Amino acid sequence: MSTPLPSEPNLLKAVLEPLLEDFQHWFGRSRSLLESEQLSFLSVEQQHQILERIRQAQQEVSAAQIMFRATGAQVGVETRTIMPWHQLLTECWQVAMRYRAEQAIAADPTAQ
Repeated sequence: MSTPLPSEPNLLKAVLEPLLEDFQHWFGRSRSLLESEQLSFLSVEQQHQILERIRQAQQEVSAAQIMFRATGAQVGVETRTIMPWHQLLTECWQVAMRYRAEQAIAADPTAQ
């Protein structure tokens, strides 16, 4: 017996909606870090540039969420739109990992 495939709007709602929410969550966390800390491994300009890219991505994700909701989950988001968000998020995770590693070393200098 085969299980019927969900309709396209249901599939979009099941996959795209949580994906967009995840982007907002992780961009928000990254933005909070970059707005509250001066990271020693980034110049002020580098940190500002990443922060501006995050703000832009948050606006784009918000627009996608609005369109998605306004159309009753009838509109998706193209992969070419999502990929730069994913790449930025990967960059944000790398920054956060380095920040946490430096914080751990600062807290316990013998951990080097």
